[in-house]
Amino acid sequence: MTAAATLTHLLNSAIHSIKTVIPAGIEIEKPTLYNSNSIRSSLSVLIGITGQVHGQLVLAGTNDLFAQISQMMYGMTLEGEMLESFTCELGNMIAGQLVTHASGQQMTMDITPPTLLIGEASVKGFQKAIVVPANIETKGTLNVIVTLHNQ
Repeated sequence: MTAAATLTHLLNSAIHSIKTVIPAGIEIEKPTLYNSNSIRSSLSVLIGITGQVHGQLVLAGTNDLFAQISQMMYGMTLEGEMLESFTCELGNMIAGQLVTHASGQQMTMDITPPTLLIGEASVKGFQKAIVVPANIETKGTLNVIVTLHNQ
């Protein structure tokens, strides 16, 4: 499978996962190549992808967006350390669903524990990357970044 085909497959699995995990109307915008070396958001979670494919899934948003997602999912708005913990767990749920969905396409993958990113962070070492904005109802935009690493 080419790098472009693998990246497209990962992105489609990520979109499916977000729509499965987050109980809201989600509008997916057009994906674009991600050429930046940094993630600029107030709160993000990064999950590594290992196995047959090596890459990363990054979910980047604002504190307010993740707090509103926690309200939708658990009936309470979280803040502080609880919001940070929730953000990591949301990343785990979406990445876990991504791997499950991809396994149906004969791709064997696993995920790493989440890494919480607060503020701007540098990301390097990827071969290709795509970002797709996912608009969550009237709550805000979750930027989904999928990277593919050289193997």
